[in-house]
Amino acid sequence: MKRYLSTFALLLPLALSFVSRRPLLLAMTLAAVLILIPGIGTLSSVAAALPEPEKLSLWSGQAPVGDGQFEAADATITVHRPAPDTANGAAVVICPGGGYGGLVTGAEGHGIAKWLTAHGIAGIVLEYRLPKGRPFVPLLDAQRAIRTVRSNAKPWAIAPSRVGIIGFSAGGHLASTAGTHFDRGDPQAADPIARESSRPDFVILIYPVVTMGETTHGGSKVNLLGRDPKPELIELFSNEKQVTDQTPPMFLAHAQDDKAVVPDNSRMLHEALRAHKVATEYLELPSGGHGLNGYQGPMWDAWQAQSLRWLGSQQWIPLP
Repeated sequence: MKRYLSTFALLLPLALSFVSRRPLLLAMTLAAVLILIPGIGTLSSVAAALPEPEKLSLWSGQAPVGDGQFEAADATITVHRPAPDTANGAAVVICPGGGYGGLVTGAEGHGIAKWLTAHGIAGIVLEYRLPKGRPFVPLLDAQRAIRTVRSNAKPWAIAPSRVGIIGFSAGGHLASTAGTHFDRGDPQAADPIARESSRPDFVILIYPVVTMGETTHGGSKVNLLGRDPKPELIELFSNEKQVTDQTPPMFLAHAQDDKAVVPDNSRMLHEALRAHKVATEYLELPSGGHGLNGYQGPMWDAWQAQSLRWLGSQQWIPLP
């Protein structure tokens, strides 16, 4: 590469002096140089091969809130697909955190989609509605997102049996709720999306809120359930208590020194999964706090590398 660049540096002034009065020839010369230098043309081709992200409405402006009621609102997904020559057929719905009071769609949304597509996995960023004390609202959006991915499996080059979900912090609570509260779809539904299963095939949870009990994150609990929730609602949305033998496999990662969302959230869910003989792996990180040092550094890199190995070991993707 250095040899090519050295030669290029020597010849460029001569070439420019010759073609500077000939604009078309100048453009053709520069284009040829970019193609001939190893790496530059290749990188341009790879970038061009990535499909443009596509943002879709989930409810067309009339979204359910539960009990047969609707509101004039919507949720969206942004579909990030890998380059066709690297796609492995897996897809992951991404639930950003934000305490159920906002959405961290950068580092915990589109940033994660970029990481996934680099490994051949479609990343679908879910911008779910905030609950404001209506606990079924985010779950309905997550279920709809999973169904929508399966309904579009063919045009998006996705295997409908390899659709997972990932969540961070309160988004981890939503992802774990989707992994413990699901249905197989309604085969008689007029809406083809509603015919699809909402069960994720696998779940990845990073510093997640899991329980609504004593070790929960207080702000997330209030935003989801309201200030005075009934005991049965606390039980229903304490996802460590909702595990069955039908719960999908889960990977969890949490820092030991997380003070905002204590690691007992992940530990309790991991133990419940093991008790029901559901495939699970728990990576307890020695440091990083909540957000793992601002989404960077060795702790952040560790969960990403280990989760990819876990996905490969479970045969959801090729082994990295």
